Amino acid sequence: MASISENVEIVKANIAKAAVAAGRRPEDVLLIAATKMNGCERVREAIAAGVDICGENRVQELLEKNAQHAYDGVPVHFIGHLQKNKVKNVVGTVELIHSVDSIALLEAINRCAEARGIVQDVLLEVNIGREESKSGFFEEEISSALLKAAPLSSVRVRGLMAIPPISAFPQKNSVFFTTMKHLFIDNGEKKYDNISMDFLSMGMSGDYTEAVACGANMVRIGSAIFGPRIYPDKTTPHSLEAQP
Repeated sequence: MASISENVEIVKANIAKAAVAAGRRPEDVLLIAATKMNGCERVREAIAAGVDICGENRVQELLEKNAQHAYDGVPVHFIGHLQKNKVKNVVGTVELIHSVDSIALLEAINRCAEARGIVQDVLLEVNIGREESKSGFFEEEISSALLKAAPLSSVRVRGLMAIPPISAFPQKNSVFFTTMKHLFIDNGEKKYDNISMDFLSMGMSGDYTEAVACGANMVRIGSAIFGPRIYPDKTTPHSLEAQP
């Protein structure tokens, strides 16, 4: 089994190849290590290997690892589903929240950030596959959501995030990634206050090269760096493709 550092090297090489093939610079694509269910030493190993960012899915893990300085040396992002009652634990702790899936959550983040005298950067999550099991805005709702976000002075929307439907054939996700790229560009051309389309976060362990080819500049990689996750109540490993 390859080490974490070897896996990071392989992932970075694949990102570079996909970026160059698409006429892009490899350094413009940020590699986020999805650190869910990985302890502090493994997180530190990934950082030492050269990941750009650590991304955490669970608030409790975020707080525990942050207290132990596991993320020292790189920014930390929150990339999982965020409940409104956990907003206070995340705002100001992370540089970027990827998974803002409703106006109610956006407003809760704004209130918390305002009370703390900070501006919290966020991405809007797009339910690009229109799946009932997933949260997020439908693509036709993004313009309206950005208009509602613009007056909020303590949040700053920096782009979009998506998780396409699980597929046995990752290349089939290219249609979703391409739709996301168009949505990203179209809304970037509009002049909203307090909004900038800087980051397009999409692509995970099974499909990140397709995502880069279609325009992603952030990819969230878990199992391709750390290996398959083994859940406490399971005996078989799972590659977490509904998560990064």
